[in-house]
Amino acid sequence: MTKPHEYYMSQALKLAREAADAGEVPVGCVIVRDGAVIGRGRNRREEKQAVCSHAEMEAMAQANAALCSWRLDGCALYVTLEPCPMCAGAILNARIPKVFYGARDSAFGACGGVTNLFMEQFPHRPALVGGILAEDCQAVLAEFFEKL
Repeated sequence: MTKPHEYYMSQALKLAREAADAGEVPVGCVIVRDGAVIGRGRNRREEKQAVCSHAEMEAMAQANAALCSWRLDGCALYVTLEPCPMCAGAILNARIPKVFYGARDSAFGACGGVTNLFMEQFPHRPALVGGILAEDCQAVLAEFFEKL
């Protein structure tokens, strides 16, 4: 039986909280295939001092390793914050067919917050659903930035 979207987003939220505890912007991501989480990631930009260490990029790398393939077709990506242009581009290139996010990002969002790369005329365009546990995802971010 397929678990509800809230279940997978709650897994991403756990990773976001881990990121916050480590002093990173609290964003978490899980990638699911056939009901199993095959990739997990959280922001690690400060830890690794690497621009590409966003939650989605970390989760996609783990999913690539699990599948021994750069293609992530047949997968669903759950992320607590709307993907940025870099991550949206990687999602497009990985051929991920479904993307679910929690909070909208009005500063860097590339799935509707600022622009929507998934609406452009790329050969592959993922289905997109926002607002999954949005209040919880936004609260983790707000709490983190209040402490700064």
